[in-house]
Amino acid sequence: MSEMKKGIIFALFAYLFWGSFPLFWKMLTHVPSTEILAARIVFAFIFTTLFIVVRGQSKQLWQDVVALWQNQRAFWQLCAASVFISANWFTYIWAVNNNQIVQTSLGYYINPILSILFGVIFFKEKLAPLQKVATGIAFLAVVLLALYYREMPWIALVLAFSFGIYGVLKKGIKLDATRGLVIETFFIVPLAVGYYAYLFSQQEAVFLHYDAKTDVLLMLGGILTAIPLILFAAGAQRIPLYTIGFIQYVSPTITLLLGIFLYNEPFANAQLAAFSLVWLAIALFLFSVYSEVKKRRVL
Repeated sequence: MSEMKKGIIFALFAYLFWGSFPLFWKMLTHVPSTEILAARIVFAFIFTTLFIVVRGQSKQLWQDVVALWQNQRAFWQLCAASVFISANWFTYIWAVNNNQIVQTSLGYYINPILSILFGVIFFKEKLAPLQKVATGIAFLAVVLLALYYREMPWIALVLAFSFGIYGVLKKGIKLDATRGLVIETFFIVPLAVGYYAYLFSQQEAVFLHYDAKTDVLLMLGGILTAIPLILFAAGAQRIPLYTIGFIQYVSPTITLLLGIFLYNEPFANAQLAAFSLVWLAIALFLFSVYSEVKKRRVL
């Protein structure tokens, strides 16, 4: 099997994992979202650290930490990134367990377009004419949903903005995906452990106080956080970025279908119209990226 095919398979499975996450979080609806987040952070840190040790990468991990500390700007950027990804995780978990799965899919549909805007704002990147049109159409979709909900679709926007800012903060910081997750969770794990200490002191913790299945699921949340990142890293090393650009829409599509057909969330005509605008924006955006890549190859 060629490296290209391997890369596509790795990336596809990563996005299948991410898109199917609602199936997992729905099994923990009896646990407060704040505790699910704390467990996810703690066990993601534990299991990814063990994974690094088993792979014999402890030395590389320490070298990453030293290099980051020597570059204070990168160190604090990664610290801030860990806060934004934690906010993203919490919002997603809360939304899934409060029957807002459709909105989460909208957030991850919008995110790539928002990332382009951040590129323009923070890195002086230039938009192609078609990308400007796509951005405008996506904005119209958000306005339409705001009119439908009679308020801004905050869940979608928080997910899109938190992940977009996370990407901005991590841009230029070269880290292996798994070792990077260890360091990112290390920044936030003291807060998660402190929160758990508070829950146990108040006898409000679900972990170790409900049933064995819940305990296993809370621990699994940490493992399932790491697996798609490892798969994504393996895929990204083997295939072009524009290919990943196409594959990434597998995740919100699965989430949307789960929300509508499995969990029977409402999907009115106004929502369909808004999502249709987003899909049109994505199609224009991807066509623009593909055209640019084709031009570069010709040149």
